[in-house]
Formats: sequence, structure tokens, C-alpha cells
Amino acid sequence: MITGYQKQEHTGSYYAATANEITDYPVLEGAHSVDVCIVGAGFTGVATALTLAERGYSVALVEANRVGWGASGRNGGQIINGMSGLKKLRARYGESIADTVWSLRWRGNDIIHDRVEQYDIRCDLKNGYAEVAPKPRQVGYFEETARELERLDFPYRYEVWDREKTRAMLGTDAFHGGFICYRDGHLHPLNLCIGEARAAVNLGARIFEQSPVTAIEHGARPRVRTADGHVEADAVVLAGNAYSRLEPKHLSNLVFPAGSYIIGTEPLPDAVVNEINPLDIAVCDVNAVVDYYRLSADKRLLYGGACNYSGRDPASIKSYILPRMLKVYPQLKDVRIDYEWGGKIGIVLNRVPAVGRIGKNVYYCQGYSGHGVCATHVMGEIMADAVGGTLERFDLFAGLKPIRIPGTQWLGNQIIALGMMYYRIKDLL
Repeated sequence: MITGYQKQEHTGSYYAATANEITDYPVLEGAHSVDVCIVGAGFTGVATALTLAERGYSVALVEANRVGWGASGRNGGQIINGMSGLKKLRARYGESIADTVWSLRWRGNDIIHDRVEQYDIRCDLKNGYAEVAPKPRQVGYFEETARELERLDFPYRYEVWDREKTRAMLGTDAFHGGFICYRDGHLHPLNLCIGEARAAVNLGARIFEQSPVTAIEHGARPRVRTADGHVEADAVVLAGNAYSRLEPKHLSNLVFPAGSYIIGTEPLPDAVVNEINPLDIAVCDVNAVVDYYRLSADKRLLYGGACNYSGRDPASIKSYILPRMLKVYPQLKDVRIDYEWGGKIGIVLNRVPAVGRIGKNVYYCQGYSGHGVCATHVMGEIMADAVGGTLERFDLFAGLKPIRIPGTQWLGNQIIALGMMYYRIKDLL
């Protein structure tokens, strides 16, 4: 049994400050019975709950803090096709799953766009996402990507930018080229998560906040316990990701938390916006240790990166991230920083989401390795399929076992930190 968990409110992020709704779902008290109980109300849990509610299941969603409290509500807000590990799936299973992999790559984009429209979710959804090359040797990747999309008759707009076009579109000399896809884009992630949770509730799902799960009792109908009550269900889905401490016998040393950090400027004047991002697109470099940025709806620059794998947060997020932003945009040296925040993302060593089942009726999905907004929505659908007995896509991931690091969580993070130091050096070179 897990004890001593301190319930928390949202971090002091730009997203929390501009949320459409301050969620206040009840604490779980007493006994409840549903078809499916989901633990964790981030994107994976909420997407699974909404998919199941759409299919007529009774659902309880149990969250230790608030809806979207973890990485789902504090990330870079970039909608990027695909998920980490798809190449490994194709290498493992061969060309027979090529069509499935292609579908998985874009399914998250489709789900997000469809739900924003269907449920009228106000989350500042914008199309347009650019990958950019800080090094000349990285530019060839963009031409390869364009050739692949052309071969597969990709139906959405995309462009390859040379250095001059990249400089004109992004107002910086930091990049040697770029690739932009207009099916990808960006949004306010916390408002998306809150909006999807509200849609699930409107379809009959029950959400409980400030209700840390203390134990899971296995059986024909597992029981999910909190300090003040329990939920009994035919199936349980664990969606806690980097913050989960449940089922250590099965899940420890699969996913390691890494720190991710963002700063937000004051609203920028129109002249500056037109200089650095006139298309209002999301941007991410193609280094192994990435930097990423975008404009908010009120034209702040939200800049993140320098993912920290050591397990220790920086003393000052602003001091940690601001030099990286000024390296790309020295013209912003006098701009005020209004927000700085961070949190944990779940890293899997082989970069394939850790998916599986404990016994016959407790499912888990976690570890998106920093590539989670679209991937979580795909996984929500895959988990709902699995609960309903359709296991084809679930088994693809469950059959590719993640790498465990024996020993303590601390030791695991130090090994990851050493590995990422190697990639940082490669990026610098």
C-alpha cells in the first residue's frame, strides 16, 4: 500500500494561469462500481475515458491531483505526428505492419482535430509545425521526409525550407533549414485535457480528483482503493506515467522521470511577432536533446528544452532556459519573463511506450519519451480497444518489451543521464 502522498494543485505555468476551467471534481469516497476504472487523469487516462464513454462503457477516472496536473497540462503544446518507437515496431514485425505503422503515425492528429471540433473545445488549436536544423548535416533529413510523404500521397500541405526561407520565416540565423507540416501544429494542452475530461463527464464518466490511489486489489473485479473509498471494475487502466508508483513488482524500472522546463515571455509586440514567427507555427529542432518553442494565443513566446535526466531540478528554470532562447533570439534580451515552470516526463530506454497487462484485467500504458500529445490519444484508443477485447494494436506494443535497469530509480536516472550526455556532445559537435 502506498502512503504519504501529498496532494497538489497545478504548477505555476502559463497554462494553469489561462485555463478555461478550474476543475473541482469530488474526492473519491465510499464504494463505486463501473465497467472500467482508470488511474491518472492526464492525456492517456482522459483519452481512454472519453473513448470508452463514447462506446457506452461506465467509467471512473481517479486522479491524485487535478485533471492534466502532470506532463499533459504543462508540456510544450506541440502536436507532432507519430510516437517514439514506431521504427522499432516496424523493425520487429516487418513490412506486414507498414500500413498499421503509417496509420498510428497520424491517428493522434486525427483524434485531436476531431474532438476539438466535435466537443467545441477552446484550446487555441493552430496548424503548422516546423522541424529545424541547427547543423548543416541535419538538412538532408528534410528532403528524405518530403520524398516519403510524396511517395505515400500525403494529403496535407508540407514544405522544405532552405536556410534563407527559414531565416525569413523564423527571424533567426540559428538554423540551416526546416521542414514544415501543416497537419501538425500546436495548442493549449491543459485546456485540451480539461475539455476532453468535461466531454467524458457529459457522456456519463465519473471523475474523482485529489484522490491518490493507495492500492489495487486484483481479482475477477479488481478494486482500486484510495484513503476514503474504492472503485470496483471489470478492468483497470493504469495511466500515471512518470508519476506512477503503483504495481512496483511489474512496473518499477520501466519508465524513468526526466525533467522538462519552459519559460514564457511577456506578450510580444506585433512587430516582433511578425519578425520571429509570422506564420504562428510550432518549432522544434532535430537535435537529440531538443529545444522547442511556439507563440501562445496572446503572443508570448513559450520556449522549452534542455531536458534534464539527472533527477534534479535546476535551481532557477529561467536561468536554465533563457540562455538557450537568447542564443536563437538575441533580439529578445530585454523581454520580460513572466512564467517559468517544469515537470516530469516518462522516459523509456528503448523509446517504445511501455504497454502491457497485469493478470487478465489490469492494463498499463506509460512512457512517451517526450513525444506524448498525439501518442497519448492514440494509446487511449488502443487501451479502450484492449479493454473491449480487440488486441491487435495493443499486442504490437506489448510484444516489444521495454528495457529494465536493475537497481534503484536513482541509479537508473544516472545511467540515462550519462547516455544523454553522449548525445548532447554529439549535438554540440
